[in-house]
Amino acid sequence: MVLVLLLLILLPLLYFIVRPRPIKIPINNRHVFITGGSSGIGLALAHRAAAEGARVSIMARSLTKLEEAKNSVKNATGIEVAIYAADVRDYDAVKKAVDEAGPIDVLLLNHGVFYALELEKMELSEVKFTLDVNLMGCLNMIKAVLPEMKNRKDPLPVSIAFVSSQAGQVGIYGYVAYSASKFGLRGLAEALQQEVIGDNIHVSLIFPPDTDTPGLVEENKRKPELTKIIASSSGFMKADEVAQKAFDGIRRGSFMISCNLEGIALSLATAGLSPQRSFLMAFVEVVAAGILRFAALCFQWNWYGSIEKWHKEKKCGTIRFDDSSSIP
Repeated sequence: MVLVLLLLILLPLLYFIVRPRPIKIPINNRHVFITGGSSGIGLALAHRAAAEGARVSIMARSLTKLEEAKNSVKNATGIEVAIYAADVRDYDAVKKAVDEAGPIDVLLLNHGVFYALELEKMELSEVKFTLDVNLMGCLNMIKAVLPEMKNRKDPLPVSIAFVSSQAGQVGIYGYVAYSASKFGLRGLAEALQQEVIGDNIHVSLIFPPDTDTPGLVEENKRKPELTKIIASSSGFMKADEVAQKAFDGIRRGSFMISCNLEGIALSLATAGLSPQRSFLMAFVEVVAAGILRFAALCFQWNWYGSIEKWHKEKKCGTIRFDDSSSIP
């Protein structure tokens, strides 16, 4: 009885204290600018934005791929998208593209590179490239977009959304540089939200699992066996499914946007000090915190068990994993 009473008191308390407050961000007739928009999740986001009536701009390094993406969206939706060829590491090129595109209502930072390899086997140039593209590239884009976004005449709320990864919520074997860059986005997003909330700008972090994209095909060519085993626990999605989840979350102004059930559990387990607009989700986070911490420890036990088994078999020269060693 006491427990029920405490829970009943908790709900209205959370309704009062959750910040920022709930918001609705329209997509129709807004300008959606997507980096890394020529393929994979970025192209799926462009298709989704166009289908929802947005004015769409996409940016990537390859003009040829951008033209192909433009034709793909036009053939599927009848919508003409604007294309900009620029490298996110080059602030001047980014600023030029942003100025040409005009005021942006939804900035989707989808660009990213990935090297699935143990740190010892990576070149430092690969580590630096990963951090420069995935983290510094986002800072360059935001720095270029923010002045115009803050000074916009349209009073409607706007969004800055980062396409992160579940590897930005939990570190995984073989993801050292990638996880470092994606964990960096979490800190960037949390601090940025505090800086821009007064301008009715709302920040989101999207956490897709492994997604069926050309990038994943290339990634799997180098991915260590242990990485495949551990990462398999997060599930697998199509790019258009991720795009749908992304826009659903952006419209709600959600800070953390999960794409599948495993992702929801991971977001609940790693909520920490992140903003939460929904008092119902805040309630679940508070109530489930202890249980999810226990579940997280079970996952770590399983992962480290797989790593220990791998090293034992490596020493014996009989590396082999059957289905029983995979993560449930």
